Amino acid sequence: MTHLMDGPQETVRIHRKVVGIVAERTLYDESQLLPDSHFEGDLGIDSVILESILVSVGEQFGIEERLPGNITTIRELVARVEGALGVTPGAAEPGAPAEAEGADAVLEAVLAAAVRQTQYQRSQLALDADFESELGIDSVILTSLVAEAAQELGLPETAVGAVTAQSLRGLAAGLTALTEQAGAAGRAGDGSWDGRSMKDFVEQRDPDLFAKARSFGAYRRRREEERLYWYGMPLLSRCENRAVIYDELAGREREFLMFASNNYLGLANHPKVVEAVCEATRTYGATHTGSRFIGGTNMLHKELERRLAAFKQRPAAIVYPGGYAANLGAISGLVKSYDTLVVDKLNHMSIVDGSRLSGGVRRIYQHNDMQDLEQVLRRGAEQGTGGGTLIVADGVFSMHGDVCDLPEIVRLAKTYGARVMIDDAHATGVLGARGSGTAEHFGLKGEVDLELGTMSKALAGMGGFVVGEEEVVEYLRYYSNSYVFAANIPAGVAAGLIASLDVIESEPGRVKRLWANIHALRDRLRKAGFDLERTESAILPIVIGDERKAMEMGRAVRARGLFCQTVVYPGVPLGDARLRVSVTCEHTPQDLELATEIFIESATETGVLPRSE
Repeated sequence: MTHLMDGPQETVRIHRKVVGIVAERTLYDESQLLPDSHFEGDLGIDSVILESILVSVGEQFGIEERLPGNITTIRELVARVEGALGVTPGAAEPGAPAEAEGADAVLEAVLAAAVRQTQYQRSQLALDADFESELGIDSVILTSLVAEAAQELGLPETAVGAVTAQSLRGLAAGLTALTEQAGAAGRAGDGSWDGRSMKDFVEQRDPDLFAKARSFGAYRRRREEERLYWYGMPLLSRCENRAVIYDELAGREREFLMFASNNYLGLANHPKVVEAVCEATRTYGATHTGSRFIGGTNMLHKELERRLAAFKQRPAAIVYPGGYAANLGAISGLVKSYDTLVVDKLNHMSIVDGSRLSGGVRRIYQHNDMQDLEQVLRRGAEQGTGGGTLIVADGVFSMHGDVCDLPEIVRLAKTYGARVMIDDAHATGVLGARGSGTAEHFGLKGEVDLELGTMSKALAGMGGFVVGEEEVVEYLRYYSNSYVFAANIPAGVAAGLIASLDVIESEPGRVKRLWANIHALRDRLRKAGFDLERTESAILPIVIGDERKAMEMGRAVRARGLFCQTVVYPGVPLGDARLRVSVTCEHTPQDLELATEIFIESATETGVLPRSE
């Protein structure tokens, strides 16, 4: 049906709405979207993004026929919409959208920033909607949102860390009330301590793009001088229960008791694995020079996928260049703008980035809170987007060590017609009698739609994988950009991974030894008074909270000859700093006893544990 309307006035209305849609899909400021800017040449809008824009324009204007893909400018797009609606083109040159009458300046700045940072349309941003469970806005996105709004309002950079809120209305209220004193109130210290964290450099804005790098560089160098940042020190030996590391700060080699390795089953140094890597490299060469579709596949890749599927007891498998690439590719390949992704608040960053890349509607449920998950699913079902829903959760949460409530996730997924993907990065080789992961651990093999994992941990290689139904796996093979457009793992690595699977299946005692070590160290640390949260895996988090105290305890631990990870923001939220201890089957009883002594002495020295009377 055509709609005969006043030309000039309706042209302006259509133009404003079209510009708003393009801005939401591209994150451009509306002021940058000129009528004759070329989509490709001026704005860098490729055919994929343009198709998304055209679909959204058609939906919002109620245009039934498909808009053609050869439109090159906003002016052309407006003209097509006018034609579809039967509007006589107006003579007036469309202008920028007018400000909402009587709109509060702070709220308007918050809404504008939210549109750009989240890709939501303004009409979808309910002012009182919960950031996480209803809008899917996590702490990283919220940091960018606050920084942009604060800059627009001329507020200090400290607003990023000083304002906390659960909704857009609450955020606007917090920014309104912000003062310089309030922004500085959170600074800890005795005059010499720099109380900033890495969060303070995420959204530092300056005409010089590298200004944030220079500011962080000075901060990082001070942390290194204080021996609090020790990240990235190079190994000079195999990474076993003990390892030699070159201390770049002290300029010397040191042997450490190693509790920072994900080599859970000790396979990285297994003779059969090492020999398989060497033999295949001699046969096939150091690497290949193409993607799996273009010269980058050999028989070892095919065999590895067959073996992974058999190990996970699923019909088919696809191998990606890395675990991060697997999450990016699988999520963005399956989830589109009209679909919904429901994720645990503490999922790995690769899942977060995959959801962003997909452009789908994201909903966050509180960590392992199944009542909250059901509430999110119920609300999504009531709202209805017309698309599908994918629930994604870590099997083992990498900084916390606890295990997802898979039975309840599966039950809720069936109730609400959702699909489930579990990231078994830290569960493969650890959970289940055979070490095949979370689904085996809960007796739910075949009940999880997709099982994803990395091969750089217990499997002692490189790469990522997804297992599931054959048709879904083959779809991912053609629609996962991180698979199609990337070279895959070298043949030698593939051979080593096949050998690792052989060892896991032929030596089940490795999983048993791992769990004996986990129980032994976990019980000792808990008895000493450490907070290990609800860990049920090879990851033992020693929760401290305060960043300074966590870094100081990490320094004290290293000084005593033990190497583990000190985790601060962005690895965990501010106020949740910790040491992350990884147990392997190679640790001896003597290693575990010594580690316990070192942790207790270091915690007592730094005030994490009280001194005994």
